[in-house]
Amino acid sequence: MLLKSINQSLDELVNLLDQLSDESYSKSCKALTNSSIGEHTRHILEMFQCLEKSYDFGVLNYDNRDRNKRIETETQFAKQCICDVKASLKKENKIVFLDQMIDGLTFRIQSNYYRELLYNLEHCIHHQALIKVALLQYENIELNENFGVARSTIEYKKQCVQ
Repeated sequence: MLLKSINQSLDELVNLLDQLSDESYSKSCKALTNSSIGEHTRHILEMFQCLEKSYDFGVLNYDNRDRNKRIETETQFAKQCICDVKASLKKENKIVFLDQMIDGLTFRIQSNYYRELLYNLEHCIHHQALIKVALLQYENIELNENFGVARSTIEYKKQCVQ
């Protein structure tokens, strides 16, 4: 179910990228403190990529991302990265350690691969919600109604309808 949800969110991103020119994708948005849809997409993907690169070694640090400008400026390249991320997700669960620097000190916390996948899904949805704000400047963009909406919120709304 987790992989299905991640794939669904990433497919929604592909659907969006299919509707944007590179110019629109990389255009800064005042409502997002001048960041772009591309920057948010890059951030989403690089978190997944960071988890993938860290899997074998078992030590993960999300601050060690590439910050690849091509992902944030070229929709076709970003879509290829999404395909690569999706192809790399299906791995066995195992313990991983998360290194995080806070106030100059590095902390190491035990986690596991599935927990980090879940974190990345929630992180993806959060950034999709921000992307949705940037899309207000464009007409004729069609999104799934649940783009950028937490899975728990979707389930809650379903229960309210019943």
